Amino acid sequence: MKLAFSTNAYLNYSFAETCDRLAGIGYAGVEIMADVPHAWPAYLLPSHKAAIREALAANKLAISNVNAFMMHAVNDRRQKYWHPSWIEPDSNYRQVRIDHTTRALSLAAELGAPCITTEPGGPLEGRPWGECLKLFVEMLKPVVAHAEKVGVPLLIEPEPDLLIETADQYLEFARHFDSPYLGLNFDIGHFYCVKDDPAATVRKLAPLIRHVHLEDIAATRVHHHLIPGDGVIDFHGTLAALKEVGYAGWVTIELYTCHENPDRAATVARERVVAIAKSVGIDW
Repeated sequence: MKLAFSTNAYLNYSFAETCDRLAGIGYAGVEIMADVPHAWPAYLLPSHKAAIREALAANKLAISNVNAFMMHAVNDRRQKYWHPSWIEPDSNYRQVRIDHTTRALSLAAELGAPCITTEPGGPLEGRPWGECLKLFVEMLKPVVAHAEKVGVPLLIEPEPDLLIETADQYLEFARHFDSPYLGLNFDIGHFYCVKDDPAATVRKLAPLIRHVHLEDIAATRVHHHLIPGDGVIDFHGTLAALKEVGYAGWVTIELYTCHENPDRAATVARERVVAIAKSVGIDW
């Protein structure tokens, strides 16, 4: 396994400065936020892409993932992360999400990223789950085809309060596809929020896991990302489960809630996670 940190905690810094800071803290990789201010795919000039490559190379950083979940650039008044969603009642809004994800896949291919992540449908807003699942699957089909074309996997990230929250819901969704370019972003905190034990869920979903997000959550199970060790998640058990099932990919710490002091969050998180990993036989 390899340890990275998501740039979505560094909203107040350029991508180049973010790379400098995270390399200095000791990270081997970064998850690139496919959004403002780092890499909004719709308006990235060749010079901007070159600057991203230069910042990574100068700091000897790899890309763990391209995060295409958040869409701050659209600045939707309803919510900057979930909207526009894949299952909007308005087809024009759905197309915004489709186009963004397609561009993010192309960007990831250009940068040599191993995968991109996206939201698991969106809010149901009172509609039947099965109806929304059917719509989500249909909206994804051309995007999965594009993922196959450019050779970059598209990973779905289950999240509380959206269409796909639990492991069982993800399995129900996954049976509609048969493509090696569609997979699971396993967010440890999200599964804890919906009462899916993270360690047991790792074992349950092991063949589908292509990337991991790590953050802590309070005992209330309220969806608010905390620095590992500030909540109650059993990271010893969860990391041990990842090792047990043979997961060898990236684990990205995601603390977008810590944008006021991202250096402290990244430093403390790394220290704690590395210590826990060593205790279960993982050397980062």
